Amino acid sequence: MVSKKSDRPGGRGTRALKVRVRTAKKRRLSSTLWLQRQLNDPYVAQAKREGFRSRAAFKLSEIDEKYGLLQPGQAIIDLGAAPGGWSQVAADRVKSADGHGTVAAIDISEMGAIPGVNVIHADFMADDAPRRIIELLGGRKADGVLSDMAAPATGHRHTDHLRIMGLCEAALDFAVEILGPGGFFLCKVLQGGTERAMLDIMKRSFATVRHVKPKASRADSAELYVLATGFRASG
Repeated sequence: MVSKKSDRPGGRGTRALKVRVRTAKKRRLSSTLWLQRQLNDPYVAQAKREGFRSRAAFKLSEIDEKYGLLQPGQAIIDLGAAPGGWSQVAADRVKSADGHGTVAAIDISEMGAIPGVNVIHADFMADDAPRRIIELLGGRKADGVLSDMAAPATGHRHTDHLRIMGLCEAALDFAVEILGPGGFFLCKVLQGGTERAMLDIMKRSFATVRHVKPKASRADSAELYVLATGFRASG
């Protein structure tokens, strides 16, 4: 008899049997290891049980529960939203499906409809993308900008670092333009890779800047998030 894991990812409980995946003839070893990790990831299983589109939903949930970012009635922007885990959490907590808040999401990949979320299928780096997002807010300022954007990994650490930092810098520039007083900015970076110039901009524009790594982020991942709160609107 195999005992079940705790219902909460990372919670105490007896461990389930580990699933091992054999390497198929046309599957690379890296793909096999990724699949094996997915099948054995408690957050992946929990996401399926709770109807979330990705395990990333637990990252935002954990950060929000600790720092109290998402409130009913807010206007939230989700950059790099697909497949939609963060948008689901944001929509639930700002009550946008009930008409009390707004969630605007954008991704270059196709993303299915989510109740309470306005989805744009486009590249955020395109010239007209920021304008299209702003139009979805109907003239109001945003209360928060979320960015889980990441470029496809090349396997070359320095190149991957430059790519993700470029996306983060673009997201920050947009956040400074669209956020209202007291707003927040949450963005994915890499450990040891938050550029000093970008941090300096954040510290000038926000009351508090901190790095966070939620438990739902894999321990062996260099993934990290920078959280800036208390936006100081200029002008």
